[in-house]
Amino acid sequence: MKFLVVGLGNIGPDYVDTRHNIGFMIADGLAKDLGGDFDNIKLAYYSELSFKGKKIHVIKPTTFMNLSGKAVNYWMKELKIAPENVLVLVDDLALPFGKLRLKLQGGSAGHNGLKSIEEVCGGQNYARLRFGIGNNFPKGRQVDYVLGKFDKQEVKDLPILINRSISLIKSFVTIGPALTMTEFNK
Repeated sequence: MKFLVVGLGNIGPDYVDTRHNIGFMIADGLAKDLGGDFDNIKLAYYSELSFKGKKIHVIKPTTFMNLSGKAVNYWMKELKIAPENVLVLVDDLALPFGKLRLKLQGGSAGHNGLKSIEEVCGGQNYARLRFGIGNNFPKGRQVDYVLGKFDKQEVKDLPILINRSISLIKSFVTIGPALTMTEFNK
């Protein structure tokens, strides 16, 4: 069985280590943990990993966040992966910092990367790991906050949270979404 894990983020040095790029950071951590590297191939940085007999294809779209659906659609078709075997790693303002929430489907909640995936791939029938980035910003400063760097305390906590996210991904591909939700959505 094979899976497509999609880390959402924006390419380029201006976006490295920003809240909006937590999907890229988790994807990088997963590849490192499983001994993989990324190659820049059509529309994405791509890595092929194995874990307990499962093939995990990981992409970090190079299309920028607002066009993520183009890369996801291409790789789903190229690899012949059904929507139920897709897991999108995404930042979430509605969750407190570090809170992880696995959802099997649902709306975009205003997230442009998820909106693009829904539009291009034709629906919401894919799982997403929502990584809470909190909403500690003044009114009207949402974009600056999302595209800003994590604060000092958050940076200290990130390695543990990224490792927990990697454990969630491994669980998703081995024991399935239902048991993974029971374990991690506490």
